[in-house]
Amino acid sequence: MNKTISIICPLYNAEKYIISLNNNLLKQKNVDIKEIKYLLTESKDNTEKLLKENKIKYEIVKKTDFSHSLTREKTAFSAKGDILVFITQDVIPEKDNWLYELTNPIANNEVDACYSRQICTNNSIEKYTREKNYPKVSSIVSKNDIEKLGLRTFFFSDASSAIKKETFIKLNGYDNKNLPISEDMYIAYKLIQNDYKIKYCAESEVIHSHDFKLKELYSRYKLTGQFFKQNKYLDNYGTTSTGGGLAKYILKRAFQDKNIKVIIKFVPNMAARFIGMKVGKHGK
Repeated sequence: MNKTISIICPLYNAEKYIISLNNNLLKQKNVDIKEIKYLLTESKDNTEKLLKENKIKYEIVKKTDFSHSLTREKTAFSAKGDILVFITQDVIPEKDNWLYELTNPIANNEVDACYSRQICTNNSIEKYTREKNYPKVSSIVSKNDIEKLGLRTFFFSDASSAIKKETFIKLNGYDNKNLPISEDMYIAYKLIQNDYKIKYCAESEVIHSHDFKLKELYSRYKLTGQFFKQNKYLDNYGTTSTGGGLAKYILKRAFQDKNIKVIIKFVPNMAARFIGMKVGKHGK
């Protein structure tokens, strides 16, 4: 693979992640990493101290200036690599082929964007969410899949994703919009509607584990609701059926595993998601 790669990773209170993450990035094989751009939002912990001690390059972002979309977009436009790789601080790319498997389909002109398989290693609801959203088999979606997949066609996660830089610039990134969340779905929609293809790369694995508290879930889905309010055209693609299918899968798998913790938490968890989404979409 002769394409160069720019890795873009926002950081915030990342002291428990940064050293192991950086080590995992540096051990990747069969790839040409041009640069790793860490974007450190002003933090209260020892992230900056660790970066300095380990001579890891980074840029400071003022807390008031951070935006999920604008911070990534600005960095992407100035990146030097042929392929842009977006990751979050809490992913763990344990295998040394993660980056190759993520970027090779772009380098070979098979597709213009890819995203990794995410695996949750705890026994929370998130474990089953990841199973459903990130199966063991790779797949490619295009405009032709909209009728069959609906909103799922635009599923994309910049917890671990890659986009050809030339394409990102051609599409004008996130259109200089300050998106509260779901900037990855925003760019995926643009990719698909402009006749580009997106590949889900099951061989490119990252560990990405969460066990959200109800308040965190509510806040997250409220932001998601606000995103859908800002981008009403996405309502045409069946958001309710997508969420309903996920809920059924989670409950089914929890009973199969006799996961009492998940079964007990299921109703309040789904309620927090549903209410947060409604408030975000319809609130002032």
